Amino acid sequence: MKNHLAIASVNAALAGLLVLSSAAIAQTAPSGLKRTDLQKHDLSIPGREVVQVRVDFAPGTTAPRHRHPGEEIVYAIEGTMEYRVEGQPPVVLKAGDVLFIPAGAAHSVKNLGQGNAAELATYIVEKGKPLLVPAN
Repeated sequence: MKNHLAIASVNAALAGLLVLSSAAIAQTAPSGLKRTDLQKHDLSIPGREVVQVRVDFAPGTTAPRHRHPGEEIVYAIEGTMEYRVEGQPPVVLKAGDVLFIPAGAAHSVKNLGQGNAAELATYIVEKGKPLLVPAN
């Protein structure tokens, strides 16, 4: 019984950390930006996990320069977004377009359209590190 209680306590603490990290990202996000966590799973690669998030951008909203502790794969769901990725020319994505962002590359995103823009962001990242780190 003690083992079950200990495991339950650890699971509750880990769930709390996930909520805190999601809340921390939401608190630092500019108004007009909404992140919806979809799934998070360990991978067969030790120390790595996959995280999927839907990100919605109100018209004119910019996600300021930031980095991730791993790769990001972007699928544009709707709207028109401009991505500025460190070391690459700016690229404009429309619904159905995809973009690969290398691990640690600083980048920003802006909704160029008059309506909502949205992406499905899939991260292959190091476990235990903050998903999003501001970049100068």
